[in-house]
Amino acid sequence: MDKTQLNELVKISGKVRLGIIEGTYQAGSGHPGGSLSCADILTYLYFAQMNVRPEEPKFEDRDRFVLSKGHAAPALYSVLAHRGFFPVEDLKTLRKIDSKLQGHPDMNKTPGVDISTGSLGIGLSNACGMAIAAKLQNKSYRVYAVTGDGEIQEGQIWEAAMFASHYKLDNLTVFVDANGLQIDGRTTDVLSPEPIDKRFEAFGWEVQRINGHDFEEIEKATEYAKTVKGKPCAIICNTTKGKGVSFMEDKAGWHGVAPKKDEYEQAVMELTQAYGL
Repeated sequence: MDKTQLNELVKISGKVRLGIIEGTYQAGSGHPGGSLSCADILTYLYFAQMNVRPEEPKFEDRDRFVLSKGHAAPALYSVLAHRGFFPVEDLKTLRKIDSKLQGHPDMNKTPGVDISTGSLGIGLSNACGMAIAAKLQNKSYRVYAVTGDGEIQEGQIWEAAMFASHYKLDNLTVFVDANGLQIDGRTTDVLSPEPIDKRFEAFGWEVQRINGHDFEEIEKATEYAKTVKGKPCAIICNTTKGKGVSFMEDKAGWHGVAPKKDEYEQAVMELTQAYGL
């Protein structure tokens, strides 16, 4: 990508982060830490890679996206809003009883959501279903999924990984948001998924490991994945939980806690200054 596109993606990711903070603050609940860690991955996919139409969210040949770590819904909602699927102002309604933006993605309520997720571990199976459907129907769309490094402790992830390899789902790319933390602490202390790259390789996947906050690395890895034939691709993204907000960064305590007023104001100030918004 050229410098102009890179700068634009960085600025958009700043707006996405502000949307995450706004939504969780207004809701008084939610998951800011893991939403902030995957914000750059989602920003890249929706603004530089995926074939989607905000004016026609369900058009048949669109690329599909699965947020397997469904509790990071504030990140997906913010990206969808800034991409034009619904007004950015709606982010303030997160988790309200009559809102289309519930605590986890709902395909029946939220424009742009391809599959409802929330129970950890099931999203990769959903993505496999979409990918094999494309194969059977001779469709050219690609399927992208984001899972968490805590989430991949779930056994169903590895059943899906085996399925994807067996059926040679080379139209499937999975990003692992490896921020090293989960609700109970460090993933390496709770139930280590490492070495994540070697595990996916053992299941027959093409694997890359990158900086999940570097748009150029994300693009290079994603474009390479599109050239791989005969097997699915996993991109392990080293990220920071709470990325962009100093007091949230690398803190397990911000897994599922919304910012209070003073914390909200500090987060908005930091993001506005850091991203030139």
